[in-house]
Amino acid sequence: MDTSGSWHDQDPFWELFGPILFHRERLASAKAEVEQLISLLGVRDNHRILDLSCGIGRHSLEWARLGYDVVGVDRTASFIETATGQANDEGLQVEFNVGDMRTFFRPNSFEVVVNLFGSFGYFEDQDEDRQVARNMYASLASGGKFLIETMGKEVLARTFRERDWSEEGDTLVLAERQPQENWRRIQTRWIVIKGNQRIEHTVSVRSYSAVELSTLLADCGFTNVQVYGDLEGADYDQAAKRLVVVGSR
Repeated sequence: MDTSGSWHDQDPFWELFGPILFHRERLASAKAEVEQLISLLGVRDNHRILDLSCGIGRHSLEWARLGYDVVGVDRTASFIETATGQANDEGLQVEFNVGDMRTFFRPNSFEVVVNLFGSFGYFEDQDEDRQVARNMYASLASGGKFLIETMGKEVLARTFRERDWSEEGDTLVLAERQPQENWRRIQTRWIVIKGNQRIEHTVSVRSYSAVELSTLLADCGFTNVQVYGDLEGADYDQAAKRLVVVGSR
């Protein structure tokens, strides 16, 4: 298996962590999260949805179950295969594509674009994050909305744990975190132990504050940029659970 290049471009990483990222409880939460998105964004029945970095399609499939015209995009082919298989099993009409968020866009094609579950800030060069935002701006129809949901820097600092561990079935997952570059990035050393197998990956993700992320969207052309503390639209304050930023075209 090819393990060269940046961590986010390595299939072995995503294939290893797929079952850990998309465990049963997280899959079950997709229905409520889509309902919250519909309410927060004022989504209408005829709106076209882009689920960017859709993973195995947990939100895309839920959109489709509700009758929405939805496109799901992810860079990991095995995730797209899983999502497509589930859509076929349920008889759902969903367009799933393997694609890189740095290059994927469809001009004036969507009323809503969502980027969920901390899928922003992977890239070493911040200009690539800006390129993603510009792509999504171009992909939106006039009046459309782009939503990013991630772990804000303020929330991360408040809840920071240097080390923790969890069990997913017969798999033990250990995490060791370290802020880098004055909290510009968070490096996490993941160790996965399953039976006699031990696998280690190190990832580094750019952390954004509310001001930094909302400013980035504004710089890329988005207007009426709003910040929330969860998908229900709570204030982004000391009790915030996540960082949710919405920009309009």
